[in-house]
Amino acid sequence: MSVKEQISADLKESMKARDQLRVDTLRSALSAFGYRKVEKNGEELTQEEELAVLQKQVKQRNDSISEYTKAGRSELAEKEVRERDILAKYLPAQKSEAEVKEMVRAIIEALPADGRNQGVAMKAVMPQLKGLADGNLVRRIVEEVLKG
Repeated sequence: MSVKEQISADLKESMKARDQLRVDTLRSALSAFGYRKVEKNGEELTQEEELAVLQKQVKQRNDSISEYTKAGRSELAEKEVRERDILAKYLPAQKSEAEVKEMVRAIIEALPADGRNQGVAMKAVMPQLKGLADGNLVRRIVEEVLKG
């Protein structure tokens, strides 16, 4: 069962349970799938593309949480946290910070010494961690590893 099919099935269950926040969140995810399909001129999405759409939705929620927290709007931040948690259940398990650090160190050590800057390191690291770790976490760890 694809991610989209699973979300559709869960949407029906949420509607029966009258869980409005979950219904709204899952509908927004299905809508994002629809927009992405239109961008591809009507072609069906692959599993990887569906996961990329969901990752983008989760990232948007994380950005909103950060902004609402800075603005002191805790009730809006809490709503975004709940939405993010609903969407995150459909994504593969994320690697822990320690696992990411270990992978980043190994990849950076394999780079030539003269090519060890943040841009080169990120280009080497991100393809291997795509979908497995948050990009901001990876960026922060790359900076730490490069500093020493």
